[in-house]
Amino acid sequence: MMLQESLADTATVAPSLVELIAESPPTTMSALWIGGILLVAWIAHFVARRVLLAIVNRVTERTKVTWDDTLRDQNFFHHLASAAPLLVIYFGIYLVPDIIPALQDAAHRVVLSVLIIMLAVAISSFLSAINAIYVVEYEHARSRPIKGYLQIITLILWFAVIITVLSLLMGRSPVFFLSGMGALMAVLLLVFRTTILSLVASVQIATNDMVRVGDWISMPQFGADGDVIDIALHTVKVQNWDKTITTIPTYKLVEDSFKNWRGMSESGGRRMKRSLSLDVNSVRFLTEEETAELGRLELLSDYMNEKRERLAQYELLLAESPDGLVPTRKGLTNVGTFRAYMLAYLQAHPGIHQDMTLLVRQLASGPDGLPLEVYCFSNDTAWANYEGLQADLFDHFIAIAPEFGLRIFQHPTGNDFAGLMQGLPDQN
Repeated sequence: MMLQESLADTATVAPSLVELIAESPPTTMSALWIGGILLVAWIAHFVARRVLLAIVNRVTERTKVTWDDTLRDQNFFHHLASAAPLLVIYFGIYLVPDIIPALQDAAHRVVLSVLIIMLAVAISSFLSAINAIYVVEYEHARSRPIKGYLQIITLILWFAVIITVLSLLMGRSPVFFLSGMGALMAVLLLVFRTTILSLVASVQIATNDMVRVGDWISMPQFGADGDVIDIALHTVKVQNWDKTITTIPTYKLVEDSFKNWRGMSESGGRRMKRSLSLDVNSVRFLTEEETAELGRLELLSDYMNEKRERLAQYELLLAESPDGLVPTRKGLTNVGTFRAYMLAYLQAHPGIHQDMTLLVRQLASGPDGLPLEVYCFSNDTAWANYEGLQADLFDHFIAIAPEFGLRIFQHPTGNDFAGLMQGLPDQN
């Protein structure tokens, strides 16, 4: 009802203003003054844009600091210069003689409203410059982003600007509009629901250090798997590994679960967990010749010597014990020796993190053979280097497995069946 009354009042004021202008048209002197003020405003615009801005740009280029360059790049000085002609009109309108008071008051209201909007635009660019300076100059900017908070300040600023401009144009107190918004609170809460949720989520993310710009996160429910490139009030942008961009609502990072790989990067090691399947039919005991030959390998010399000593002690114990009390042992197995070789190879490799978990374990055998699983961490967490190291390790393990009398398990292929068919007699 209040808004309807104000609109009705405005409708009645407008015709009266038009009637006053028609009854008392501006004099020739008034028209000349107005033309002069507009000319001075244009000159002020030209001087501010072409002269003062050029001087400011040159000064910012020569200074050693970078914050003034950021203000220039965000068009802060450009928006301030736009206010120069408005100031000339605002103060010059008082100098016009024989002008209708109602027309003078209306002109002041309009010019002041536009001036307030221009200053709000300048303040918004200043806040953007603050965020850009903060990101570049401060190391903890990635862990403590302020972009969301600055966007909240910008929203509050523009809300205040809208109320102020409406109160100026309609000749009402700002309290009038604020009191009239009580009935619209439910609608506003519905409209700004995402903003409110995102604001709370931004505070939680910053306080708990959940996500930073540059973190690698995985959020399958949104198809996100890549680096965080921007954290704003409403959205978090993730650049996936295929270079696509996934936009996630900020509050979803608090509502839903996601995986952050930052801990892996900061630890300095990336886990490697992959198994190598062996053909169970190739598992057997090593012969004396094979044991002696494998014992010449530098990586297996200590292992083989230790095993020989244990076998010697076992044989001595067997000789001193009554028959049947100690079961016989035939020697070393090729799979156990191969597992020891893999472990020794990993312990000697410069690309493996020796201070983290490092083991080669045997998993339960099944239809796909006997798995030997490598569980370790690489020194380099970069994806390409990590994959290259992992490939080099298993290339070596696969290639050297036949030296231990082992076969890598794989299901029969077309070549296997073709070989079998060639060995069959011709039915014709």
